[in-house]
Amino acid sequence: MTLGGRRVLTLGTAGLRLLLLCFLLTGITSAQPAGEDDPWSFEDEVEATPNLLEHASEQALDIGLFLAFATLAMVSFLRKSVPLKYVTLVVSVLYMGAYKSQLISVVNIFGTLTGNLPPFVYSLAWYAFAIFTVVTTLLWGRLYCGRICAFGALTQLIDAIVPKRFQIEVPAVLERRAGYVKYGILFGAIAYYFATSEIAFYRYIEPFWLFTFDATPVLWTMLGVLLVASIFIRNLYCRFLCPLGAALGLVSSVTTVFKIKRWSECSQCALCEKTCEWGAIRKRQIIKSECVRCDDCEILWADKSRCPHWLLELKRRVSGAVAGKPA
Repeated sequence: MTLGGRRVLTLGTAGLRLLLLCFLLTGITSAQPAGEDDPWSFEDEVEATPNLLEHASEQALDIGLFLAFATLAMVSFLRKSVPLKYVTLVVSVLYMGAYKSQLISVVNIFGTLTGNLPPFVYSLAWYAFAIFTVVTTLLWGRLYCGRICAFGALTQLIDAIVPKRFQIEVPAVLERRAGYVKYGILFGAIAYYFATSEIAFYRYIEPFWLFTFDATPVLWTMLGVLLVASIFIRNLYCRFLCPLGAALGLVSSVTTVFKIKRWSECSQCALCEKTCEWGAIRKRQIIKSECVRCDDCEILWADKSRCPHWLLELKRRVSGAVAGKPA
């Protein structure tokens, strides 16, 4: 046999052996019992789903900042501290408005009515904010409106800066009737939403978009008119136009746990009624749906140098002491 023939025979033998080996491996693989792991395969790597604690750690900064702000707001409220109140209002504008640009809105009322709310695990800070708003409303009334809402805080700061001589006192009769406008806006908005499933219109009834600086010329014009009007009529939007304030007012009117304390003399005295800048005291009665717990009447209630109760109490003590002296 020639050298070339031997090489062909050798290559053919090697190819036959390789073919037999392939068949053998194929047979072993096909004969493997069902359910038994394949030693030649590689399983896809499955990524573990993050648990609630891991989600919370990712949102720790947002949660921590809100808890710090909520603590400041509650300390200023419970201590009835005027300086801390204005610190809270400034922080509300900067944190809730400029930094977060996220306020409770009529849109959230739509979501609550339809069960369409943000996913819980991805919105822990928002749910803390929402729960805080609901709980404080149930306990004290419209605390959110008077201390937490960034737009309400902005208008209160404007009110504190503008000289009183520029402000117009709304007649009591007109004030009471104008107070119903916000309820009409609330129920009209809810009806429109259920009829159309459209929510974009909320920007025309809530100016909270201000803090995003994103709006059409029409919206900017409307906002400008509102802010200018607020110089002359204090807290104009919050008192007469805010649908969210109307909703919180309805809740607080029937559920407020910690009501504002009153003296027996309050049935004759009108000092708090004259002091209230929200029109929430009428004929010496506190209208819980309008009260935003601004502290004014509560500070006056405890002021022993101004509240008639304390002055009368002092007079009674002096009279008792004089009457008890021996002749």
